Amino acid sequence: MRRYVAAIDQGTTSSRCIVFDRQGRVAGISQREHEQLFPRPGWVEHDPETLWRNTALVLGAALSENGIEAGEIAAVGVTNQRETTVVWERSTGAPIHNAIVWQDTRTDRLCTELGGDIGSGRYQDRTGLPLSTYFSGPKLRWILDHVDGARERAEAGELCFGTIDSWVLWNLTGQHITDVTNASRTMLMDLRTQQWDEQICAEFGVPMAMLPQIRSSSQVYAEITSGPLAGVPVAGILGDQQAATFGQACLSPGDAKNTYGTGNFMLLNTGTTPVVSKHGLLTTVCYRLGDEPAVYALEGSIAVTGALVQWFRDNLGIISEAGEIEPLARSVADNGGAYIVPAFSGLFAPRWRPDARGVIAGLTRFVNKGHLARAVLESTAYQTREVMDAMRADAESERLDLELSELKVDGGMVGNDLLMQFQADILDLPVVRPMVNETTALGAAYAAGLAVGYWSGTDDIRANWSADKTWQPAMPEPERKSHIDAWNKAVERTYHWAD
Repeated sequence: MRRYVAAIDQGTTSSRCIVFDRQGRVAGISQREHEQLFPRPGWVEHDPETLWRNTALVLGAALSENGIEAGEIAAVGVTNQRETTVVWERSTGAPIHNAIVWQDTRTDRLCTELGGDIGSGRYQDRTGLPLSTYFSGPKLRWILDHVDGARERAEAGELCFGTIDSWVLWNLTGQHITDVTNASRTMLMDLRTQQWDEQICAEFGVPMAMLPQIRSSSQVYAEITSGPLAGVPVAGILGDQQAATFGQACLSPGDAKNTYGTGNFMLLNTGTTPVVSKHGLLTTVCYRLGDEPAVYALEGSIAVTGALVQWFRDNLGIISEAGEIEPLARSVADNGGAYIVPAFSGLFAPRWRPDARGVIAGLTRFVNKGHLARAVLESTAYQTREVMDAMRADAESERLDLELSELKVDGGMVGNDLLMQFQADILDLPVVRPMVNETTALGAAYAAGLAVGYWSGTDDIRANWSADKTWQPAMPEPERKSHIDAWNKAVERTYHWAD
């Protein structure tokens, strides 16, 4: 009997496999971290072969370590770090360069060059995205320009490009496929046709022959060819933030979720019509189920949130593990006037300032490590408030009836009660954590399970979702305004630092 669905979650810092039952509960889990490679300042890479090797290991371990048989798995879904870029040989499957990670900023000058006289918005109407180092297209162009023989081999059809979902699926099934959510993060796909845009590809210098086929987020793509799950269909693909949105049951226009991970990613479901942002947000495909129309979202992507806690731990050594930051922050009553803006690789949504670099503002002799710990946590809440304000402004300018009544949250930082209360206070909205926090993997599992009939429809997803804890706003408005004003002053001091 097919009792479970498995999800592969290949993320920025680790690869995981999580097995879910019909109620969306975790039945088994395995995780393996991988090394972050920093060849130069601003460059971030992963070894693609390590990513695949770890993925294969956790896929088997999630079953064997939890007493689950392969015959009990109805389907496998894949979710992934979205814009991270891999190019490999079609004949051997060998990568020709390390994966260039979404956080990498080496393509800054290239993005300016591609924008020409029009600037960063040159392709935004067609792709929903501003020209930025964040997205896959410029990273792919960099590989073609800098790896010996890559362009000639790509034009001859010898090389494959993919985001990490494509890399994983190639190794699982031998198929060269991506889904609409990941394709919408490349800057190479037309949002409305959901096909590769030949003109943009030509202007980027990307041969069409190396691009994967674009499919829906929920359909049977192929069966796994080897390993412990040989013969099981891969039937769902969603980029990690779209997967979390789906796993949070944000299935109606106006539903919003925020994921707190290495960075923060807030998505607002806008329905079946793409809304091009005028306030610094991204327009992206939220999901597409089989032959149904695509559902779109506005997204605010924040580069550094959880990564700031890692920096506080690893680079400064003020704490020895991430869990120590909350009690340290609680040792003081407030931030002591200190604000940390973690623009380590520029600022993403809604400001899009690649020239920004991080600052600690408002320091006095009074400030101690407890105040800095508070400032680390609070920076996440302030950046989230900026994205929320941009979403409200876009909804108002487009005359959309998308009133945000609460924010669903997930990810590693939502276990931090101090942060979640401050988030509710700064947003002046209830913040709701779900009973099942593994929403990214769960969303991929739902997509796969729907494709094979394990779940009968999206009503099953809604029925599975339930709240674990809700934080209500309690901060007086004058205090909220004072904090936001001080944060904005701190952010402005990050500008014009990098050339």
